[in-house]
Amino acid sequence: MKKTSALLFALTTLIASAQPSAPVKPVVAQLDATKTGAPISPYVYGQFVEHAGNMVYNILWSELLEDRKFFYPVGPKPPEEEKPKRPPGGGMFGRLEAGPGRWNPLGPADSVAMDTKNPFVGDHTPVVALAGDAARGIRQTGVKLTQGVTYHGRVQLAGDPGAKVSVSLVWNALPGAPRQTVKLGQLGADYRKFTFSFSAENAGPADLEISATGTGSFHIGAVSLMAADNVEGWRPEPIAVLKSLRSGVYRFPGGNFVSAHEWRDGIGDPDRRPPIKDPVWKAVQSNDIGTDEFLTMCRLLEVDPYITVNAGTGDAWSAAQWVEYTNGAVDTPMGRQRAANGHPAPYGVKFWGVGNEMWGDYQYGYMPLKMFLWKHNQFAKAMRRVDPTIKLIAAGAMPDTMTGAKQALLLGKDIVPDYFSPADWTGAMLTECFDNIDLISEHFYNFGGTHFSLKANAQVANDPNEPITDWMRRGANHVRIKVEEYREYEKRLPKLVAQPKPINLDEWAYMGGNHESYPAYAWIFHEMFRYSDLYQMAAQTFATSLLTRDTPHPALTANGLVFKIYRDHFGSIPVAVSGNSPQPKPTEPFGGEQPAVNAGSETFPVDVVAAWTADHRTLTVAVLNPTDVDQPLQLNLAGADLAGSGTLWRLASTRADAKEPAITNSPVAALPSALVVPRFSVSIYELPAK
Repeated sequence: MKKTSALLFALTTLIASAQPSAPVKPVVAQLDATKTGAPISPYVYGQFVEHAGNMVYNILWSELLEDRKFFYPVGPKPPEEEKPKRPPGGGMFGRLEAGPGRWNPLGPADSVAMDTKNPFVGDHTPVVALAGDAARGIRQTGVKLTQGVTYHGRVQLAGDPGAKVSVSLVWNALPGAPRQTVKLGQLGADYRKFTFSFSAENAGPADLEISATGTGSFHIGAVSLMAADNVEGWRPEPIAVLKSLRSGVYRFPGGNFVSAHEWRDGIGDPDRRPPIKDPVWKAVQSNDIGTDEFLTMCRLLEVDPYITVNAGTGDAWSAAQWVEYTNGAVDTPMGRQRAANGHPAPYGVKFWGVGNEMWGDYQYGYMPLKMFLWKHNQFAKAMRRVDPTIKLIAAGAMPDTMTGAKQALLLGKDIVPDYFSPADWTGAMLTECFDNIDLISEHFYNFGGTHFSLKANAQVANDPNEPITDWMRRGANHVRIKVEEYREYEKRLPKLVAQPKPINLDEWAYMGGNHESYPAYAWIFHEMFRYSDLYQMAAQTFATSLLTRDTPHPALTANGLVFKIYRDHFGSIPVAVSGNSPQPKPTEPFGGEQPAVNAGSETFPVDVVAAWTADHRTLTVAVLNPTDVDQPLQLNLAGADLAGSGTLWRLASTRADAKEPAITNSPVAALPSALVVPRFSVSIYELPAK
């Protein structure tokens, strides 16, 4: 009997396996165009720039020379010199120090000394002792020049009338070491600015020499060399590419850098601004890019500026002065100084951050929470006395951030802090500084090869077998968990519902890993769009990371193309999207990087968002496929009568490894009811309404 039963079971199993499987239920996205949300702010496309070493100078600024104001003494670099610090994921941000190197003597080493008694700027200035017909001076090697391009320079000189000074470009790597030389005028006891120009007859790298023959000595206060096509100091090509993103807002000057920054060192005559060693990134800063230069860049990019003040080592009076410098009338003390610096009209800077990550014990000027609550309020009152119209952004950190940054256990007993507990920094800010806050600053960073583990209280390696959607979702999950936490604040602090303090995600990035991250960036945008009432501003780290640096001319990276396709082709009035395929339930407990509900629409494994344009004349539908296979999808639309013909914009790659994606467009007759979404792609349908 047992043998008969076993045979019958085996036969039944065989027959069942031979039957065709039940059809897979199609994934359906239901769009209801009559249900709309809060407008999507253009500021969510914002960018962040920081003086993390010489990153901004290398990529965006036109200066070709290093250490142009002689922070270092002239001479070889000592081997024990402290190296600049790199931020996490530093490879995507660019080099921290520029290329050529240091100034070295031209002639015997003892022909150049450093004058510390009467420096032109900073701590010391090189003085060159002359030796008749033998050229003496200083040289910087490795200056990158382009053949046929014109370069303009200036040098601040003082010295004996017997000194005959010239500036030369020398291509020592080429046969015969071709040289171009410009002779300068007569020197005197007082510093005088001399200008010069070259049309490079050869390509770089070249040496720049400042040398003299004759008698006596001469001082070199500062020297500069820029391509003649610079736009008020900025390189035109990268500025044009970044302008095309229409980013809405740019944040400056930090980041960690700001907590030890003296903003007054960055105004006035650039040659007289002291070079400093930034204690945060351990790199020399020329202070050439200061307040006026940043605000000029914002004007060129057609974005609004957002300035973060030093609430670390800084004080409320200095912050108020900074507000007055940018926004004060010309008859105010700092307004007069701004006018004297060549900018008589107030800039009208609206957005001001009070400190950066002041919750982190690594931050310069870090202090206990109860002390910083008082400090924030003092800053807010002082700054608003100068300009009551400004919008203040508080340095917040919700429980997820305090967990992931390993700060929770320093202030409390739980790795995931409870709301309004001693380790909930944002909760304390909302409780004690409510009337002095307009937006809350929140940050997140994802590192593609690791994730935060609550069990280990550390970043741990990703499971190599994890679903690709888990990898792609990590950034969007950061957006989602902050929504969940904010809703808890609303429950426990009812006045937050009546007087919202929206989130400014003013630092965020997804760095590294084995996959292209552009679908993950798109998913982050989708999640911010879904909660457009809460996410009112953002600033991606850094704007420069969206530019290619391995091509002759800068272009947008894959992540930069994500910003462009959404900014150019996605609407601003969100439309409700539902579906029949919920995102999978989390496999990790709540906290750190993991929300209670995974980010994404109910259309797993794809993600769908939709929005009207501001005039309600065009409906846009964005479909993200973050997987490595094509995905079928059914789209159902209700509540809109569309004209028919429209355009499909798509960001995708034709390569097997999904690298080098591009944006393409093609006409469509209607919003398709059934489609197959290519792997690793963003598809945005633009369809006019009747």
